[in-house]
Amino acid sequence: MLPFARVSIIGLGLIGSSIARAVRQYMPTVRLTGHDADAGVREIARRIDLLDDVADHAGAAVTDADLVILCVPVGAMGAVAAEIAADLPADAIVSDVGSCKASVAQALSAVLPAARVVPAHPVAGTEQSGPEAGFATLFRRRWCIVTPLPDSDEAATIRVEDFWRRLGADVERMAPDHHDLVLAVTSHLPHLIAYTIVGTADDLQQVTQSEVIKFSAGGFRDFTRIAASDPVMWRDVFLSNKDAVLEMLQRFSEDLSQLQRAIRWGDGDALHDRFARTRAIRRSIVDQGQDDAAADFGRRHD
Repeated sequence: MLPFARVSIIGLGLIGSSIARAVRQYMPTVRLTGHDADAGVREIARRIDLLDDVADHAGAAVTDADLVILCVPVGAMGAVAAEIAADLPADAIVSDVGSCKASVAQALSAVLPAARVVPAHPVAGTEQSGPEAGFATLFRRRWCIVTPLPDSDEAATIRVEDFWRRLGADVERMAPDHHDLVLAVTSHLPHLIAYTIVGTADDLQQVTQSEVIKFSAGGFRDFTRIAASDPVMWRDVFLSNKDAVLEMLQRFSEDLSQLQRAIRWGDGDALHDRFARTRAIRRSIVDQGQDDAAADFGRRHD
């Protein structure tokens, strides 16, 4: 038996459109409705037949849904929840895909106190955005972290977990605040570093006569890929998870100072030890199936 018969997706960008495509592929009998605040995005969604119905208003998209998934920037969660509150069926479950969980859980609970709220975060994505960027296998063999609240309905949580498993994701539960700390170091801080490095290179373009861009090595190109992510989404992530991000940023700054001292004083042993540790972490990520072991990070050379 399917966990849900009628799913509404609010926000039809990369994640929202990928959910729609995955539902179509793995649960084809589920009725899909949705909405996006951008009229142009709604038109594209209609043209590519992304959903069974694309509503012009968020409330109209959820009137008969038994699962509503908010796929909007985390800073907009509360406002969007307020838009659907009056039309939300009493038995509907409300979830989301935000990269920050404590602030989202607080926002949704404040606006929808009577709703069954089960926050979630599929740890998947690309630097692309928009409804045409989505694909059905985005979540396959990727983690979806479900972060129920202390008073979340257990049956509702199990249904949300079943939903994500059917889309191909591996599912794990986590407390919202713990999730935010883990993601601060595994996702948020790396993005902050990427934005910083690419911004520094941009500042240096005049000094180097654009040679930083012309002679970009693989490592820098990887940073530019990360730094090409949706700026609105990541602005909201850093503001919503600022305490955990600042804590991880302080730790990173301390570790960076240690490396700086090792380079200044020619301490090759300290550098080698650090690099050996990080190489082992890379191997662990590949061994757990979270990345491809192909040579040169899978880059094509033809």
